[in-house]
Amino acid sequence: MAHGFETRAIHAGQEPDPHTGAVITPIYQTSTFAQDGVGGLRAGYEYSRTANPTRTAFEECLASLEGGARAVAYSSGMAASDAVLRVLTEPGAHIVIPDDAYGGTFRLVDKVLAHWGIDYTPVRLSDLDAVRAALTDKTSLIWCETPTNPLLGIADLTGLAGLARSAGAKLVVDNTFATPYLQSPLELGADVVVHSTTKYLGGHSDVVGGAAITGDEELAEQLFFMRNAAGSAPGPFDSWLTLRGVKTLAVRMERHCANAEEIARLLVDHPKVGTVYYPGLPGHPGHEIAAKQMRAFGAMVSFTHVDGAEAARELCGRTKLFTLAESLGGIESLIEHPAAMTHASVSGSALEVPADLVRLSVGIERVEDLVEDLHSALR
Repeated sequence: MAHGFETRAIHAGQEPDPHTGAVITPIYQTSTFAQDGVGGLRAGYEYSRTANPTRTAFEECLASLEGGARAVAYSSGMAASDAVLRVLTEPGAHIVIPDDAYGGTFRLVDKVLAHWGIDYTPVRLSDLDAVRAALTDKTSLIWCETPTNPLLGIADLTGLAGLARSAGAKLVVDNTFATPYLQSPLELGADVVVHSTTKYLGGHSDVVGGAAITGDEELAEQLFFMRNAAGSAPGPFDSWLTLRGVKTLAVRMERHCANAEEIARLLVDHPKVGTVYYPGLPGHPGHEIAAKQMRAFGAMVSFTHVDGAEAARELCGRTKLFTLAESLGGIESLIEHPAAMTHASVSGSALEVPADLVRLSVGIERVEDLVEDLHSALR
């Protein structure tokens, strides 16, 4: 009998230590492993850049949660994105990216891979006709975020998977905002799922990491080779911290999402708020697709300030419980001004975000306290 998500988060890849009986996976804080004769590896480990037992436990757990054959962990979400893009493209290739992609992803594609000979087209991925029109005979992959960062756009993953297959391309889905608890891209046709494990998977704002998961063993081996060759592996303590966080992912996401829904309803009715971006709102253009392919609507909420960009920046400095900081997905609530912070790299491009936009990462505090904090700051 297949175990449920919550059970696999605690047990997959995490049998008690066979030597000591330790219930929690140990931190194998070692760079190298003794060999029984030349080439005689104990349990397959030789050097921690290549493989480490703590990292293996985390990878096995994450592969189970995403429904993939294998997960490959990296030292950051951008390291994971870079590895996937390099494995699935080559000079002269073309890729499709969201027209409101995460700023770091855009910077990697526009400032690094473009010099390597990669062409790209930003497209509103919720518009399947626009995606179809953007595909060429050189398109090697569609890079998708759903929900997107920071405008919370929603893409139809089944539809995108069909378009990718028809073009002989791969569909890569950044599942960081949704997490495997809320959304299962591989089941919906994606070829690779990417995470910044820094965010909800780690969940406590104390570790940086990334991962790529796929159902294709050959592709997984290529990703593993790229990580080993480039040296972008996470250390054992980082792997342990993230695995620790994953254990409570389900219960945290339930609270995150419930708080975010209440915050979104507050903002919709507030006179100082213009547009509210949250897929849980019935008026959101992607609401119906999100309801179909997600368990709940996530914990990220963005909105515009009716008094403009300066008012939005000032608001970010007035909250007390919402901490002004980049990143997201931790137990604490965060607020930021994307145009000047996380998405400054897209300034002047087709992906430029509104200057009056504010982004919230809603934490798991008492929601009444968060509501009062926002009310006070908006006054």
